[in-house]
Amino acid sequence: MNKLSVVLATRNEEKNIGDCLSSIKNIADEIIIVDEESTDNTKKIAESFGAKVYTQKHEPIFHITKQKALDLATCEWILQLDADERVTSDLSKEIKEVINMKSSDIKKRFEKFGKRKLFFKHQKLIEERDGMLGNNKEIVAFFIPRKNFFLGKPIIQAGVYPDGVIRLVKRGKAKFPAKSVHEQMIIDGGVSWLENHLEHHDSPTLKRYFQRLNRYTDLHAQELKEKNAPKNIFYMFYYCLIKKCFVFLNIFIRHKGFLDGYRGFLWSLFSSWHYPIAYFKYWQKK
Repeated sequence: MNKLSVVLATRNEEKNIGDCLSSIKNIADEIIIVDEESTDNTKKIAESFGAKVYTQKHEPIFHITKQKALDLATCEWILQLDADERVTSDLSKEIKEVINMKSSDIKKRFEKFGKRKLFFKHQKLIEERDGMLGNNKEIVAFFIPRKNFFLGKPIIQAGVYPDGVIRLVKRGKAKFPAKSVHEQMIIDGGVSWLENHLEHHDSPTLKRYFQRLNRYTDLHAQELKEKNAPKNIFYMFYYCLIKKCFVFLNIFIRHKGFLDGYRGFLWSLFSSWHYPIAYFKYWQKK
């Protein structure tokens, strides 16, 4: 039986870390946490679950810290999580099953998925953005679909689901490029999917959502600076009106965000604000 390491990078996550670790305590053979000098009870709570906690300074790109957690794992398979994620009981059973299967059996298993066309379409969109993921060799990594909870309930429409993220990987076969907040891991081998989902409780309140929006727009502004994007009235018009309107209509109408009610409207609206906010922050950078 192959063993499983669960790894996290954390920073002031006392409100989330307990629920996260409770969801994996029955499947983890070891829990590794690299903590960015939290000033709350994150470390104490993690250690109460038997986690090995390592402390390091804060990194501007959080994926640098995630990579350090990945490197510290010692088991054959690694499940990388964020503190605001929860592993469902069905997903737990599926993880324990697939890490002991042959690559050929995993491929046959995927062909039976009812949502395989949706998953494959989502993967194609990611590869159009980030480039080809993995190869046709032995399966060494898995996408996990996520249900993103917004103001207490999951957003099902709005182009959000399945929000696939590569989280279950074979040790030594994956790494973070550490260039962008939304990047996928680089995989040395084949990539498949799990069928059951992660719960992602990233925005239980509007305050939490805007904290994340502020952080992500900071990173986007930095990316614009590195690309030396033009600072002129035409780009401002594009980001503040054209891009903003396109994103809102794309999420709310094309991807049926309206079916999620007022939460779908707010999600679509706030998602469209990301671009003018990021551009204004870039404009102000010296």
